Amino acid sequence: MAINLELPKKLDNTIDQARQAALQIFRPISRKYDLAEHTYPVELDTLASLYSGLAATGQAGAGAAGGRADANKERPEGYVANGGNMQSVLNSMWASYGDVALMLSIPYQGLGNAAIAAVATDEQLEMLGGGDEVWASMAITEPSFGSDSAAVTTTATADGDEYVLNGEKIFVTAGSRASHIVVWASVDRSLGRAAIKSFVVPREHPGVTIVRLEHKLGIRASDTAVIRFEDCRIPKEYLLGSPEVDVKKGFGGVMQTFDNTRPMVAAMAVGVSRAALEELRKLLEDAGVEIDYDRPAADQSAAAAEFIRLEADWEASYLLTLRAAWMADNKEPNSLQASMSKAKAGRTGTDVTNKAVELASTYGYSERTLLEKWARDSKILDIFEGTQQIQQLIIARRVLGKSSAELK
Repeated sequence: MAINLELPKKLDNTIDQARQAALQIFRPISRKYDLAEHTYPVELDTLASLYSGLAATGQAGAGAAGGRADANKERPEGYVANGGNMQSVLNSMWASYGDVALMLSIPYQGLGNAAIAAVATDEQLEMLGGGDEVWASMAITEPSFGSDSAAVTTTATADGDEYVLNGEKIFVTAGSRASHIVVWASVDRSLGRAAIKSFVVPREHPGVTIVRLEHKLGIRASDTAVIRFEDCRIPKEYLLGSPEVDVKKGFGGVMQTFDNTRPMVAAMAVGVSRAALEELRKLLEDAGVEIDYDRPAADQSAAAAEFIRLEADWEASYLLTLRAAWMADNKEPNSLQASMSKAKAGRTGTDVTNKAVELASTYGYSERTLLEKWARDSKILDIFEGTQQIQQLIIARRVLGKSSAELK
């Protein structure tokens, strides 16, 4: 079977829009909001309005419905889709080419939106205004655990036509700005991970408290909140997906979220890596370092050889990310590929950006360029949505056919 690695022309608009936003909006204000941590980037409101308008006309993978494009359309045999997931991934990639933190701060483009797209029923999506009226953060991590999503202690107790949420979530990206929060909670802790469900909770709702905002190494323009839920009552229909607890199935329903969001995070790492590589190439060429693709790397200077290695890793990350998104659009199970893209791109992002700082020497370590900022920003992309170690564990389980109980 032949594989065409070129993107179809219909996606050119998505790339051009995101790239223009990266270069004309994000880059000029990048340092400003990195230094002014927790200050809301007001310039993003105009961009959000543009994306919403494009999404309404089917020209951008924006909003909660982005990953659901073409979901209900009948497809003829042999049909290949490059739909909402691919658009969302490319949008994340090229916006992050400008600034990861600002990309994470665009209204209606939150990770929680991808979670809604992965889990919500059509009726729920309609209830939420088709997703375009919702800006959703995602609240999973708690003070007692990080990557072990099955260790959720936040509870959602059924009470008549409502659920009552109690618990605390930490490291919630866009937690103080988003209009809604996708919260992971257990409806019955005695049933283990199978009882973990995701809920959509309005941020300005009784029982929801933004406790504090974190000061961070990178992505400083993006707010990261600690949120407490105390006797927070929400209607039962705000439980995303099916309320049924299937012990045999486990919590595969909510875990579908990661099949959508991990390629998006991988795309962010690919985007910032691309930015660092382009800046590094200019600096090396200005310093007289020739990068020759027609000669073996071993026959070139150490800097040129290192650049070629970094560029090869970037290419692998890029292709793995596109594959995971393509599989999602074509209804192929992509949990393995989503984790592979996240693992490779996350690791490559930190490697590329840190090496760029190193090879650029004092210039790269200073604030005269954005290289040092990109190095700080990239670290989180190897951590959130599942750490490097968790991704490797998932990949090993999938490849070896082992369960979580058999391979820990």
